[in-house]
Amino acid sequence: MIDTHPGYLVALIVAVVLMLGIGIWVARRNTSGEDFLLAGRRLGTPLLMGTTLATLVGTGSSLGAVGFAYENGWAGALYGLGGALGTFLLLVLFADVRKYGFMTYAEEMSYYFGANMFIKGLVSLLMLLASVGWLGAHILGGSIYLSYLTGMGDTSAKIVVALSFGLYTIVGGYLAVVITDAIQGFILFLGFTVLAALAFVHVGGMSGIRENAPEEGLSLLGVEAVGPIPALSLAVVVAIGVLATPSFRQRIYSAADVKTVRRSFLIAGLLFLAFSILPALAGLTAASMEPGLENADMAFPYLATTLFPLWLGAFLLVAGLSATMSSGDSDAVAGVTILLRDVVQIFTGRVPRRENMVWLSRVALALVLTGALVGALVATTIIDYITTMVSTILTGLFAASVLGRFWSRATWVGGVAAMVGGSATALVVNNVDSFAEFWGNAVIPSLAAAFLCGIVFSLVTRPSRVTSEEALRILAAERAVMDVGTSVRAGEGSGDKAES
Repeated sequence: MIDTHPGYLVALIVAVVLMLGIGIWVARRNTSGEDFLLAGRRLGTPLLMGTTLATLVGTGSSLGAVGFAYENGWAGALYGLGGALGTFLLLVLFADVRKYGFMTYAEEMSYYFGANMFIKGLVSLLMLLASVGWLGAHILGGSIYLSYLTGMGDTSAKIVVALSFGLYTIVGGYLAVVITDAIQGFILFLGFTVLAALAFVHVGGMSGIRENAPEEGLSLLGVEAVGPIPALSLAVVVAIGVLATPSFRQRIYSAADVKTVRRSFLIAGLLFLAFSILPALAGLTAASMEPGLENADMAFPYLATTLFPLWLGAFLLVAGLSATMSSGDSDAVAGVTILLRDVVQIFTGRVPRRENMVWLSRVALALVLTGALVGALVATTIIDYITTMVSTILTGLFAASVLGRFWSRATWVGGVAAMVGGSATALVVNNVDSFAEFWGNAVIPSLAAAFLCGIVFSLVTRPSRVTSEEALRILAAERAVMDVGTSVRAGEGSGDKAES
């Protein structure tokens, strides 16, 4: 057990005050719902790339990946490889949906199936649940080692972490998220590079790692430690997390234009691919130095406090919490956008009006953060939390989006069948020990079942008679009530804008 020191908490407070100051500075720019929830749809390449990268280098791919590498060696790099793959596929498959002016993933999915309201309602509920789930994972990740470093109780640590990014997000909205993400992304890269490099030198390089690390963990990508199929499953589940998570769609919708999306995602994916080795290296060195940690998720704070003096350990604390904050704030805003744009319409039959959007967004953010905080209490480890949630909720959604986007014969019934079939299969696999052991997680059989159900049910049901142009007009008319100002929201154009 480390010797806790109040200096770690002071470092966190200083970082939060800085982020809150940015939120206050940005708040005066928020005059509409579009400004608060989508940064005015004006994000250029530097900010869009920065916020995307910071979210990729989030709780799972940093803290969770270090803990996974502590137990399974180079398999910790699978998280980064999967995330980079997901980013590249998102660029190829869906970057151009920016031109349609969507606000939420549910709106996008509804468009693929003729502006079908049932699809929009179902997806909005699933996406709200997914956003709260991701947010809970980030709160869990940050609280684990905040408690470890400061001696703070688990419940108190979770509240502090939620407030850390909740305050500036509630005050400044999505533009504050984007700016703070860019800052946090820089801190993350620098912090993990310093941590991995110094830890590697401390243990004597690869020779020191080989002396203590299990041989299976030193195999290519740790495949011998986790098994070929579970290794593939981990990479795929992370990729699906990028492809079907609302916060990454939010970045597409908030970009200045399609070219900006493609350029930003390409750079972010390449940088994240390079980053993937750092958490794995950190986990391996931690296992070499202290093979008896009770909780593998403690590997990151163990290194930060064992190898470095207080001031550097405090910086690494901020770097680790930046992983939590840079992902959590994005998922919080995505969840609120879904709540106000889609879920409210399900229960009231209308969307909030433009003049109410800013204050309603702030209230909704507080509610979403509270829900995520409650959900974080049931989690055990970060990786298990994320992979279970993704394979259960998101695989079917991804399959439905691909079918709806690229197969003209896809129907809304097929889309629903894909979502239900994927989730049902995931629940079966996750609850049968032999299946779970074989697959590692349920993402591969869940994906297969989702595509099969989507295709079969589409073939036996009638396609929508609503054309793509009519679907766009229907959705734009709904959106205009809450979010007017540009041609795409009024349904008057393709939505491409000059890059700012």
